Amino acid sequence: MAQQYVGIDLHRRRSVIVRMTEAGEVVDEVRIDNDPVALASEVAKAGENPEVVLEAAYGWYWAADVLELIGATVHLAHPLGVKAYAHQRVKNDAKDAKTLADLARMNLVPEAWIAPHSVRDLRELVRYRAKLVAMRTSLKAQVHAVLAKDCIRVPMSDLFGVKGNACSTTSACRPRPLPR
Repeated sequence: MAQQYVGIDLHRRRSVIVRMTEAGEVVDEVRIDNDPVALASEVAKAGENPEVVLEAAYGWYWAADVLELIGATVHLAHPLGVKAYAHQRVKNDAKDAKTLADLARMNLVPEAWIAPHSVRDLRELVRYRAKLVAMRTSLKAQVHAVLAKDCIRVPMSDLFGVKGNACSTTSACRPRPLPR
């Protein structure tokens, strides 16, 4: 079997897969429900070591991992770089997948880095921590807003610091509203 190129327009629930020959002829176009087995079986139709391109979009990790397991050469396309090549008046999932396969065929994929699992795991931890810190900051700001709205003064500068935490256990430090 001759070399085939595969473009995958990956979405949350469903994806479109286009297989293409070296000459640019579309061999197959299929829409699948996102599932590792379905993805592997469709891409396996392209033969051994197919060149597969998917865009760096939401949820690409699992797809790249499945494709690497079946022996595909995976290229992660940078969305802005793909946009520069895709001058389409009419845009749909099948045309997007075909564009990705075409870019692989012509060796023009604007590649993004596929981080190894260890780096991905560290990135996830950093993202999760950043999200939790943002939530904590937001909650503190909401408490300050409620106190300010009712003109409630607190006797310390840092309500959530050491003095604020120490005061929460004694009634002498409890904030009292000003008379209206």
